[in-house]
This record gives sequence, C-alpha cells and structure tokens, in this order.
Amino acid sequence: MKSLYAKGPAELVKILKLEKSYQAKQIYSWLIKGVTDYSLMSDVSKKIRDRLTEEFPSVISSKIVKTQKADSATKLLIELHDGALVECVMLRDGDDRKTACISSQVGCAMGCSFCKTGTMGLVRNLEDYEIVEQMVHLRTLAEDITHIVFMGMGEPLHNFGPLMSAISEFHRPEGFNISMRRMTISTSGLVPGINKLTELNLGIRLAVSLVSANNDLRSRIMKVNRSYPLTELKRALIGFQHVAGKRITLEYCMLHGVNTTKEAAKELSSFTKGLMCVVNLIPWNPIDELEYESPTNTEIREFTKELDSLHINYTLRMPKGRSISGACGQLATSTKR
Repeated sequence: MKSLYAKGPAELVKILKLEKSYQAKQIYSWLIKGVTDYSLMSDVSKKIRDRLTEEFPSVISSKIVKTQKADSATKLLIELHDGALVECVMLRDGDDRKTACISSQVGCAMGCSFCKTGTMGLVRNLEDYEIVEQMVHLRTLAEDITHIVFMGMGEPLHNFGPLMSAISEFHRPEGFNISMRRMTISTSGLVPGINKLTELNLGIRLAVSLVSANNDLRSRIMKVNRSYPLTELKRALIGFQHVAGKRITLEYCMLHGVNTTKEAAKELSSFTKGLMCVVNLIPWNPIDELEYESPTNTEIREFTKELDSLHINYTLRMPKGRSISGACGQLATSTKR
C-alpha cells in the first residue's frame, strides 16, 4: 500500500495504530482536502506527522504530469508510483455540472475494436487508492464535482474489488459524500460483474456499451460478446433492473456504415423491449490507429428518424473533449512515461 487514500477513519486507526479515534478523523479530513504535505496537517501532532512521513513518504502516490483543456473537458495524465500512466477527465455540461470520468485499469483486456484503450491491452489493475487519487487530482481543477462515471480507461467490472472499495470511499458521508445515484459504472457487458452488482444492490447506476444489437456483428466488434452474448447480457440487465429499479443506459457508439442502418434500428428496438432504458447515441470519436469512420450528419439524422418511428427512447450525445483526445473511446497512454 503506497497511500492512505480509500481508507476511512476506522481503518486509519488500525493501520497507523493510533491511540485515539479523533486522530484518525483529523488525518482523514486533511486527505479529503487534498493536502500534499504532512506539515500542512496543522492539528495533527508532530509525532504522528513524523510517523506518517516515515511510513508513507508521499501523501499521495501519484502525480499530474500533463493537463489538456477544451471548452467542456479537462484531461489529466497521471503518473502512478511505478511509472505507469492513466488518464482521467473532468466534464462540464451546459448547467455547469461537473463530472469526473475515472479510470479503473492501466489499459484494458476487452479489446473492443473501436476503442483506443483496447489497443494497449491490460497492463495492470488499479488499486483502490489509485482510483480515489484521480478524484483528488481532478478536485484541484474544481472542488464542486458532484458526479462520477467509471468510463475512463479499463473495464471497471474486471477490477471489481478495488472498484467497490473506491465507490465506498467516494460515498462516505464524511469524505467525498457522492450519492450512489450520482455514480455510474460503464461496462462492456461483463455478465458476472453485472450479476454481482445486482446481488450488492448498491443503488449505483449502470451503463452498458452495446454498440450493436446484432449478436454476430457485436461479437466481431466486441470480444466480450463471444463469452457473454446478447441473450445472456439482456437476462443480466433485466435481473439488475428488477432489483435496482433504475433506468439503464445503453451506450451506442455509431460507426459509419456499420451499425446505423434501418435493420440495426429494428434489432435495437427488439433488444430494448422489456428494459427500462435510454439509448445514448455517441458518434464515434476519431482514432488514427483504427479504421472506423464517424457517421455523417445525414447518417445520424436518418438513423434517429428510424429510432423515432420505432419509439425508442434515446439521447444524442455531443462530443466532449474530442480535441484533446478525451472523449469516449479516445483515452490511452504509453505503458510508462
């Protein structure tokens, strides 16, 4: 363990072998404030600060090495303690609501053919404190971040334990105090992970990268579908919805000439029957290494017209962060700095 982040006051008492619980609460409050130097923990005794310096030389185990800004997004390149790199993004919407888009892995094992992160392969999972520290860094840009989406690098449900620990920390009332309903896990469709979420019934929101409702086409685009085809995925989503009672988001990355036909719309209509969901249409964000193309405006217009005729509930997401390669599917880093 390289950092005390993702540990609450009760855990800090045990880890640091503190005599008084209030000492842990003092340390914890400073961590949430994002202090970078133990000397700034003014109400913590020098004896304890010296111990902290000896046992955990750095308050935070990671650091920002690059910042890129666009009108509605700011992307941070974060160097971890071992030199590995991840990216996270702060997104702003029209109401100035601020959302943290957080990574769960260095790279990704899913290999989705339209996603730049998938070209990296899986380097390693992030520890819970490395997930939490991304939020600490993003809060240096704005303290009033109210929403979190686990839509950065990696498949969140492929790193289940550290993800759940980080979510618990984000939700802690005396800490970041983010409501479960303001956190969203985005998955490529890992059915066992969805079933685990159903069992836990946390109240967290779920988004699924669908891309296609045609089983053969989805298997070509997304390897995960070969293990967990659409019938299994839908069964898991119905189970989640039955327990959670929440609307599910189906993320539909529109690929020029691939999944924007009338037939694709009909297949999508069939898949959504029985689900309380909204389809989030996302025009593919350009990635030099990949051979897909973004849909044309005419193509998008014709596809949405078809969805309207089928009475499919959808939203059309305008690209955010595309100019800084911070939009959906564009996050990727070198293995190390």
